[in-house]
Amino acid sequence: MSFPLGQKELKIGILGMTEGNGHPYSWSAMLNGFDPVAMKDCPFPVIPEYLSKQPPHTFGIEGAHITHICCTGYADRDEAEKIAKASNIPNVVEDPLAMIGQVDAVICATDAGDEHVQRCKPFLDAGIPMFIDKPLVNREEDLRWFLNKRKNGAHFLSSSSMRYCKEMEPFYRSHYELGDLVYICQPMPKKYETYGIHALEAVYPLLGPGFLSVQNTGTYEQTSVHLEHQSGCRVDIAQNLHMAGAGTLIIGTKGTRYIDDGDSYYAFKKQLDLFVHWLRTGEEPFPFEETVELMKLVILGLRSREENGRKILLSELDL
Repeated sequence: MSFPLGQKELKIGILGMTEGNGHPYSWSAMLNGFDPVAMKDCPFPVIPEYLSKQPPHTFGIEGAHITHICCTGYADRDEAEKIAKASNIPNVVEDPLAMIGQVDAVICATDAGDEHVQRCKPFLDAGIPMFIDKPLVNREEDLRWFLNKRKNGAHFLSSSSMRYCKEMEPFYRSHYELGDLVYICQPMPKKYETYGIHALEAVYPLLGPGFLSVQNTGTYEQTSVHLEHQSGCRVDIAQNLHMAGAGTLIIGTKGTRYIDDGDSYYAFKKQLDLFVHWLRTGEEPFPFEETVELMKLVILGLRSREENGRKILLSELDL
């Protein structure tokens, strides 16, 4: 398959699901629109809640639709049928390989990084471009696999929607009024394996490349990650399986800001807009090297926890 795809009508397949992740419902609805009655059966009540608040004209991306869905692993065909009905997807398949030859691109809408090589390999081997939900990986060997695939011409993107948080965007562009950033606190619910990347990627555009070390002194149930950046700024990420979400505390030498976020639709939709733009033009929304550095922080954060909170330099992971 040639890449980029240009202005053709895009048929996109979506893969799902994993426990606690409703992206096949929400992302498909953002591209296809949704059936309000069927969407009430979505097992994630927050999704129909925020979808129902959006004006109709915000749904859809011209010339791009989710046309096929397959759920394997945590969910099965019955769940795929429910998603298809709720999000106007015309084709449900039991075997993900049945999408090959039928779609122009695939979204892997699962957040279990250790499953992504297995889920994505058939499509990348077939030359199909992909968006892969965060985190891309959580193991060193899997990151090496994806780097090798990219080196050999595979096309894929991965990111957290937190990179596109509406409330944070002005500070990504400019935060000079705060002076030099010296400390950032970014709480995040759930576990580091899946939601740690949300915290990491929310912070990353504030500081840019140059993280030096990661130390995880927490547990599986309660994460406590400490990061050092070459700028001198330190970052703390606190997580708990049962904690509520919270905003971002940014402290500089001249000022402090607490930034809350509340528009999930905006962040997810912008993520999808940029994915489709990339499919058409080949223009990546941000350098892939940023994804690599972020995945190092995910991998080494887990390694630090396993090694009783050892402080690990990013230079220890030589890729």
